[in-house]
Amino acid sequence: MQRDPGQEESLAQDYRKAGFGASLPFGRSPAILVIDVAQAYFTPGSPLYHERFTTILEPLRRFLIFAREQALPIIYTSVLYDSLDEAGLFGVKVPALAAFLRSSPLSDLHPELAPHRDEPVVVKYFASGFFGTDLANLLRARSVDTVLITGVSTSGCVRATALDAVQLGFAPFIITDLVSDRDPEVHASNLFDLGQKYAELVTASSVAALLSRGRDRP
Repeated sequence: MQRDPGQEESLAQDYRKAGFGASLPFGRSPAILVIDVAQAYFTPGSPLYHERFTTILEPLRRFLIFAREQALPIIYTSVLYDSLDEAGLFGVKVPALAAFLRSSPLSDLHPELAPHRDEPVVVKYFASGFFGTDLANLLRARSVDTVLITGVSTSGCVRATALDAVQLGFAPFIITDLVSDRDPEVHASNLFDLGQKYAELVTASSVAALLSRGRDRP
C-alpha cells in the first residue's frame, strides 16, 4: 500500500534516527552506467515489456547527448546468453531471461540509446554489472570514482549494480528519472531503500547543473 507524505517523512526520520541516510561524496571523475537498455524491455509482446520502461527512452537519449558533450565516460551493460544454461539458477528463477539469448532480437540494445564506438558494452550473465565482469577494471582504468546509474530495472539490475558499486568503492548516484520498473510502488520502495543504505538519489537536471558548474555537490 502506498504511504501518504506524512508516513513517508516519518519513515525517513526513523531511518535517520537509526543512523542511515548519510551522504556520499560526488567525486571528481564520474562515469555514466547505462544498465540493460535492451529491446526486451521496450518491445510490446516481449515478456519483459512494460509501458513504464518506455518513459525513460527520450530523457535518457537526451542525457547521453549531454554526457558526450561533457566528455564523460559512458559504459553500457548488456545481458547476453548463448544458452540459458549460462544463467544458472537465475535462469531457473526468471525464465523470461530467454529474451536475452544472442539469437533473439530482443537482446539488442535499443537503437535510440545505442553506444558510440568508443563506449564499452560489458556483457553479463547476472543482475549486477560488476559480478563476473571486468566493469570494475574498466572504471579504475579511467580513474572513475563515481558512477551515475541509469537504465532498467530499478529493483533488479540497477539495484544490484548500485550495491556492488558501493562495496567496490565507487560512489553510486542513481538518476531517479532515468531508471524505471514495472510498478511505481516497487520503483519507489527500492529507490528509498537504496537512498538510505547504498546510494545517492539525484535527477538528470541536478546532475546536468552540477557538471555544468564544475562538479560541486548536487
